[in-house]
Amino acid sequence: MLNEIKKDAQARMAKSIEALRHNLVKIRTGRASTGLVDTIRVVAYGSEVPLSQVASVSVADARSLVITPWDKTVVGAIEKAILASDLGLTPNTAGTTIRLNLPALTEERRRDLGKVVHGEGEDAKVAIRNIRRDANHQVKELLKDKQITEDESARTEAEIQKITDAAIKDVDEVVKAKEAELMAV
Repeated sequence: MLNEIKKDAQARMAKSIEALRHNLVKIRTGRASTGLVDTIRVVAYGSEVPLSQVASVSVADARSLVITPWDKTVVGAIEKAILASDLGLTPNTAGTTIRLNLPALTEERRRDLGKVVHGEGEDAKVAIRNIRRDANHQVKELLKDKQITEDESARTEAEIQKITDAAIKDVDEVVKAKEAELMAV
């Protein structure tokens, strides 16, 4: 029973860290990454679909992405979706190929993005602490129902705290790596 609580907490904390990594991919550094356009949805064929389902996205060089639609009729829809996104990029179309050029980041923009990264990290830490609170609450319920002893309760809560500390350390490392990537010119 206690092992299940610990494993569940650890799995949920790992998911929080993975969600943080996924969210940080969307934050634009100076380098081109296909992850920048993962969240763009295109209105095509009568419904809204992810960009990856209507075109291939590749990195041409360090500062540009190339989007090649599989069907030339969706080029306009892809352009509209890119312009409507919060990326702040203007698509350049040559025939059926769309090129996205990423401008170099200014020092001020790097600092702003650093604050966004830090905020994402704090959100992940809050989520991890909430998971710890839930796990500790489950342990207290077992203690209250006399299913475990006070010693088992204290030991389990200490182990949950160790899991939490490790997860928060991972979050700090992910945030630090992203901030270093942002500040690299």
